[in-house]
Amino acid sequence: MAYAAPIFVYEVRYVIELILLVFALVIEGVALVHAITQRSDAFAAIGTLPKGAWIAILGLCLVLTLPAFGFGPLSIFGLIGIAAALIYLLDVRVGLRDLHDGRGFW
Repeated sequence: MAYAAPIFVYEVRYVIELILLVFALVIEGVALVHAITQRSDAFAAIGTLPKGAWIAILGLCLVLTLPAFGFGPLSIFGLIGIAAALIYLLDVRVGLRDLHDGRGFW
């Protein structure tokens, strides 16, 4: 009787991991693009790491989240990458936006 039911747990796990991977790559990609497009003197004005350091951190996190290197969004490197991107987006981006006029999408 137990063998009559379809076993689809691996498909469900694959879909959940794929959704998490897309979420992580989008968050890290948006943070990286935003860091690249900002002025370098603005980072010093809000008292955070320099622009080059943020670009290096976010770029490395983006690369380590890719599953091609044996890691993924649920590995320790993937979770650190998501945390770094969220810190940038929720703290540094807000400070950069407040430094400027505060208008616009970014």
